[in-house]
Amino acid sequence: MVKFFKVTASVLALLLAVSTGIALAADADFHIGVVTGTVSQSEDNLRGAERMIEEYGDAASGGMITHVTYPDNFMSEMETTISQIASLADDPKMKAIVVNESVPGTTEGFRRVREKRPDIFLFSGEPHEDPGVITSVADLAITSDNIARGYLIPLAAQKLGAKTFVHISFPRHMSYEILGRRRAIMEAACKDLGIKFVFETAPDPTSDVGVAGAQQFILEKVPAWLDQYGKDTAFFCTNNAHTEPLLNRIAALGGYFIEADIPSPLMGYPGALGVDLTKEKGDWPAILKKMESAVAAAGGSGRMGTWAFSIGYTQSAGLVEFARRVIAGEAKVDSLKDLVECYNKFTPGAKWGAGYYTDAGTGVRNVKLGLVRQDTYIFGSGYMGLTDVEIPEKYFNISR
Repeated sequence: MVKFFKVTASVLALLLAVSTGIALAADADFHIGVVTGTVSQSEDNLRGAERMIEEYGDAASGGMITHVTYPDNFMSEMETTISQIASLADDPKMKAIVVNESVPGTTEGFRRVREKRPDIFLFSGEPHEDPGVITSVADLAITSDNIARGYLIPLAAQKLGAKTFVHISFPRHMSYEILGRRRAIMEAACKDLGIKFVFETAPDPTSDVGVAGAQQFILEKVPAWLDQYGKDTAFFCTNNAHTEPLLNRIAALGGYFIEADIPSPLMGYPGALGVDLTKEKGDWPAILKKMESAVAAAGGSGRMGTWAFSIGYTQSAGLVEFARRVIAGEAKVDSLKDLVECYNKFTPGAKWGAGYYTDAGTGVRNVKLGLVRQDTYIFGSGYMGLTDVEIPEKYFNISR
């Protein structure tokens, strides 16, 4: 009887592994670490990590993926972020680490990993630190193509009928090279497109006012901004926490919202419009359809947009898949084509554009920093075809 039980248990374990797609412990020859924010600060990024645990299993249970999070208040708890990243190198099976978003402290965390384990591949999603800093240690950093988007977002706003473009941010974000450069490109694009550009400052959610204080500021200010600039105004903010109250007010009072800083149908929309997406969790076409109905009911059709698939979700899942393929010899670390194929796995039907970052001051192309963008989807209207737009060369030479 004992022998029969052992054989049966083994067979059951094998059947479970096959049915779930999770490798058995003996088959997990290497591990991949994923570091994201928490569900309260960056839900999409975390959901992408969970998707990969579903795909390849949790390392703690014999699978491939180890997932850890950094603190919500990452600016004041940077050492915790650094320690979380560096601790992954203690696992002898660890072969790659993906951090998404790469908040301040990621570079130092990567440096400490390099000191311990130079064999580990290091991938950065949406780096907050300057391009030259993060790519000094990362094998590859990937961010939304904020150079191209600096032109494409105002262009989309103009096509929808906006006469004014309001950019909302704060000093910490404007100190980041890419975010500051995108703001400058947006201002130049607005001038060329005949749109009035306005910069408005809002509280940093990581400051003493916290997320609640920053969100309350937006709720109170948007009506005043609409009175001041008119309802033919498009709004853009650089912070996730600002997005929900901004969408709430735009849907109710007027104005345009092309897409979030980190675009996703989950970025701000469910909370702003009171939509429960529990049943649609992980089903992006279903999520998009339900949000489209909610936006229409709120009167925002033709005025509010997103990316059909979350960039945060796609960065986490796509970079982990890319890391796996690189380790397995199925992809090359310097191939954006191979990277886009990994993104396509998780975004069926969406169109992507990709390229490398070029420094505006030196004109040098950084082949360790890839830029990706997905076509913009306007609720009630569909895709805008922005990935097919040829962007004037002059915008790639604008610095912050």
